[in-house]
Amino acid sequence: MLVYGKNVLHEISKDKIRKAYISNKDYIPFLKDNNIKYEMVDNFVLNKKVAGNHQGIIMDIFDYEYYTINDIEGNLVVILDHLNDPHNFGAIIRTCECIGVKSIIIPKDRSVLVNDTVYKTSAGAINNVKIIMVTNLINAIDKLKQNGYFIYCADMDGENYKKQNYKGKNALIIGNEGYGVTPIVKKNSDITISLPMKGKINSLNASVAAAIILYEMGFYNE
Repeated sequence: MLVYGKNVLHEISKDKIRKAYISNKDYIPFLKDNNIKYEMVDNFVLNKKVAGNHQGIIMDIFDYEYYTINDIEGNLVVILDHLNDPHNFGAIIRTCECIGVKSIIIPKDRSVLVNDTVYKTSAGAINNVKIIMVTNLINAIDKLKQNGYFIYCADMDGENYKKQNYKGKNALIIGNEGYGVTPIVKKNSDITISLPMKGKINSLNASVAAAIILYEMGFYNE
């Protein structure tokens, strides 16, 4: 997997980097200090490898190693119900890291996975949050309930998210960008909550909605 950019270089675990390709000599001292193999190349070569703003460095890294449900950590957990957009995924990871969420659960099938776009969009935050892959979201929700978590589902036609008491152990379900939370997952949550809408558009981007609710939930667990 190829990732790129200065922030990713400084945030990623150095043992995950196979090799770095650089067009800027300023990176050399850092790479040498961390025993990272590197190769000097022209910007033309870097531009051929990736389409984004690489800032003069591209890293070939090992594929992400997902955690299991037994690795759950923290009083606030996020469950992504078949999210598709890697930009949304990366943005949610970044929000989670900023407010102290340690674990994000995703399904194995029909879901966005950790890729180069997710790494870049998360601005390195993915290195501080556990991405837990499960084969069945319902079983994962049951496991959380057994461990004392209250399950909130973010979807339309729910109770006002501002009028909840988020003290204790909680999990928040965020649905797919197009069709929202799947009915079976919603049915297995404890309560559905919504963001009040005053405009003509009745929904927010998944990562924006997640950020608003998570900051409210995180406030109760400071």
